Amino acid sequence: MLVAGFPAEAFGTNCYVVAPAPGEQCVVIDPGIGVVDRLDALLAEHRLQPAAVLLTHGHLDHTFSVTPVCGARGITAYIHPDDGEMLADPAKGLSTDLTSLFGGRLTWTEPEDVAPLEDGLVLKIAGLELIVDHAPGHTRGSVMFRSAEEVFTGDVLFKDSIGRTDLPGGSMPQMWASLRDKVLTLPDELVVLPGHGPGTTIGRERQYNPYLREASEKPQNRGW
Repeated sequence: MLVAGFPAEAFGTNCYVVAPAPGEQCVVIDPGIGVVDRLDALLAEHRLQPAAVLLTHGHLDHTFSVTPVCGARGITAYIHPDDGEMLADPAKGLSTDLTSLFGGRLTWTEPEDVAPLEDGLVLKIAGLELIVDHAPGHTRGSVMFRSAEEVFTGDVLFKDSIGRTDLPGGSMPQMWASLRDKVLTLPDELVVLPGHGPGTTIGRERQYNPYLREASEKPQNRGW
């Protein structure tokens, strides 16, 4: 499987392309702010044709370029329904300071073709099979996309950290549950490709990530 990507200049959001091999169809994961030209160059380098855009959640730094990427090719954007309102109106996912930064100057058009994601769904697109894991906490509709060798964690899990839970729709109790039930249950050898920062593995994070270590010690159904 071919996995390639780069961080957007704004917020360092990682944009990924995933394909069975060079010269085939691919999916694009989280096309953030100002990535269109660089994404086009990456697609040309590997001779890839996007078949869909997959969104780990609805925050603007992960969705900003979804409409031009989809619209130029007539492809579908996939997002969990719990974050669907942010794809219609990105301001609903912004903090007060970011609303003031973007709100008055943001012209937004929702993608024409949007399809829902759900927990446990097996996406069969572009010759790939990716399992959807609904993992709320950073947002209500946060998901991870999992193959046999990698997991694209969005802002659920980073190297040595996790996504913030103080933005609209965030919940630390939900994050603890997602870490315990969705992340800690994954095999150690699985490569983690996060929404920000460098890659890692589940095994490394199980050992060194303080949030995973704390989540593993929390009893179930405690209300957190």
